[in-house]
Amino acid sequence: MSSLHDHDCADHSCAAHWSLHEHIDLDGVSASNESVIGSVKSVFKSWDRRLDISEDLLESIDGDPELLVFIPFNSNVKIKSICVVGGFGGKSPSKMRAFINRESIDFSDVQNMQPVQEWDLAENLEGILENQTRYSRFQSVANLTLHFPDNFGGETTQIYYIGLKGESTQLGRDVIAPIVFNVMPNPSDHK
Repeated sequence: MSSLHDHDCADHSCAAHWSLHEHIDLDGVSASNESVIGSVKSVFKSWDRRLDISEDLLESIDGDPELLVFIPFNSNVKIKSICVVGGFGGKSPSKMRAFINRESIDFSDVQNMQPVQEWDLAENLEGILENQTRYSRFQSVANLTLHFPDNFGGETTQIYYIGLKGESTQLGRDVIAPIVFNVMPNPSDHK
């Protein structure tokens, strides 16, 4: 796992600082081929809850391991890494493909489109592996579509957590003090 920045995080957790969790538009998140409609929203949680394995999971329809996850953001973001915690017994996704700033992609589209990046995934049951992005390609991301075409041999694909690290590109909005202009002409300004 390569570092996102230039210091050791062993003494403290930088994960919350780099997390894009608060920038995800959860109302707009959706998945294709999920066994329980809307369950995809449960996999987007804070970094410290990534190993909370409960009934809240995203699972593909029985006999079809393929999943397609659409993630819109409430401000443009830069994505540095993606962490995926999958299921046990071969049910973790084995591959991930990313598409950025594409609306309404379906399974036939992903077969014919070139992803921005793709990864061969390892089973990440402890939630410690991060898949680094080609950072220069993940700038100004308004939405992200993740395609999980296969798993490690299970009947279904299960995902308990998807974590995105990076930063928002939205500029801070500072309060601007009112400025008072003198509307009286100054004759010395006009020679």
